[in-house]
Amino acid sequence: MNAFNVAIVADDDEFFRIALAAILKNQLGFTEVVEAASLDEAIERLADRGDISLALFDLAMPGMESAASLGAVRDIHPALKVAVVSASARRSDILAALAAGIHGYVPKGLGATDLAVAIRAILNGSVYVPPSIAGRTPFSPDPDPLPIGEVRPEKQPQRAIEFLTPRQREVLWLLVQGFSNKEIARKLRLGEGTVKIHMAALFRSLRVRNRQEAAAAGARLLPAPER
Repeated sequence: MNAFNVAIVADDDEFFRIALAAILKNQLGFTEVVEAASLDEAIERLADRGDISLALFDLAMPGMESAASLGAVRDIHPALKVAVVSASARRSDILAALAAGIHGYVPKGLGATDLAVAIRAILNGSVYVPPSIAGRTPFSPDPDPLPIGEVRPEKQPQRAIEFLTPRQREVLWLLVQGFSNKEIARKLRLGEGTVKIHMAALFRSLRVRNRQEAAAAGARLLPAPER
């Protein structure tokens, strides 16, 4: 496991972070485990360091309102192994996370040995999914089917703005003001890489394609910050 020397665990449960860090070090050979208690903190840690090879995210921590942000992390860090370690066993959560391009969805309810096996499989190139999903046949009926040609409704932009993290709101407001990524990074005292991840997450959450559309959406939907 020498190639996988640094991991990050993003979870607001301190005791679970400690337990997972111990598994990563003692059973999987990681030399260092960086901890984060929120999505924003994890994104900033990832941008600060270039030696993290594995990122494990909880779905119920501050800032994590959907799997879209994980897709943004994958876009900016394509070589990074990204997985969810969550207590949620909802099929919708699992499929949404997998649709964001992550490398695995690991239930928190697994024992330490099975959890290590699941993460090892991810590190070795597999996409790990819980047995409840993996065991379904290609022709198993969806318990909540949709008519052909229809898609599940996503958050409308008016609602999506409510789910932005505090840092994403700051980035969006500065984008509305016309600042470049470099200027936003300077004003918020962030790295440019961090700003790029937040920007990618904004595009996904607001369902826009570029900076101009994001700025237009922000100007329309985001209240001016209090002075």
